[in-house]
Amino acid sequence: MMLERIRSKVLAGERLTGRDALRLFETDDIFSLGMLASTVAARKNGKRAYFIRNRHINPTNICVNRCRFCAFSRSKGQKGAFELTIEEIIGKLRPEVEASRPISEVHVVGGLHPDWPFTYYLEMVREIKRQFPRLHIKAFTAVEIDYLSRISKLSLDKTLSTLKQSGLGSMPGGGAEIFVPSVRNRLCPEKISGRRWLEVMSAAHKAGIRTNATMLYGHIETVADRVDHLLKLRSLQDKTGGFQAFIPLAYHPKNTRMRGRYTSGIDDLKTIAASRLVLDNFDHIKAYWIMLGEKISQLALRFGADDVDGTIIEEKITHAAGGLTAEQLTADQLVHMIKKAGRIPVERDSFYHRVRPG
Repeated sequence: MMLERIRSKVLAGERLTGRDALRLFETDDIFSLGMLASTVAARKNGKRAYFIRNRHINPTNICVNRCRFCAFSRSKGQKGAFELTIEEIIGKLRPEVEASRPISEVHVVGGLHPDWPFTYYLEMVREIKRQFPRLHIKAFTAVEIDYLSRISKLSLDKTLSTLKQSGLGSMPGGGAEIFVPSVRNRLCPEKISGRRWLEVMSAAHKAGIRTNATMLYGHIETVADRVDHLLKLRSLQDKTGGFQAFIPLAYHPKNTRMRGRYTSGIDDLKTIAASRLVLDNFDHIKAYWIMLGEKISQLALRFGADDVDGTIIEEKITHAAGGLTAEQLTADQLVHMIKKAGRIPVERDSFYHRVRPG
């Protein structure tokens, strides 16, 4: 009965309230929840499920911040710390770009390095674009953009426009975590506020840079905190329309100062479904297989998700925190995963245009 009124609203195209969203997380009727979310996903994307040939690059794990949930960051000189030269980054990309079926996107995120100047990041983007002009560069979270603005002493708008002119194509959605200040201050007190994260994304959208959005869940937040997060994203999307996809990120506890437990499959599926139903102005909900695992990601495609991300190649951040998946999958493996979920696999580019087999 809890879902009946919500179901009527959804089918009538009415927007869900915060109270409705709470009920989505509280219901035990997970099958009805999944069916309802799947109906909304089908309205937007039919039975299509997307993937991309992409590669992750982490230029450094040296970071001035010490977020309690992060197992990736290191201090300079600490065991396990690394910093890549631009030549090393190009060397990592070249085999994937020159393959018979090349990657179409590079995903670049890393630590807030205490010594690198803004010019390093500009040169990195320019050199990637110079060497591989057809490769789309999706780079720098809102946290990184804020940091680059501060170290360059440029305005946020100027920082973004300079990066865009240098070859930045879009931005990932990391660094959002949870917006509620009381939780965020316990998770990552040194990181920019949730309000600032939204400000950076708003500026990116104004500059014509499309972005994703994320939410880190399954740690110390409440269901009400998740709902607050989703509603703030929905509100900004109403204003800018610049978000492409929403990615719920399941917390991984290993090697972190916060510790805790892995999320459950039930919680993962509820979060995917609730996100699909609340974020009515987002076209895509992503089941990030690196964090969810292949089988839960398959199920998520029947619970409102329509994207499983991509080939990834050398994922480090989740695996530093105890990721249980592989660090990469082939395109054939992603196609198999999607087909077994009863969906139609569609290889996409960075803007969800279909890539024709060539």
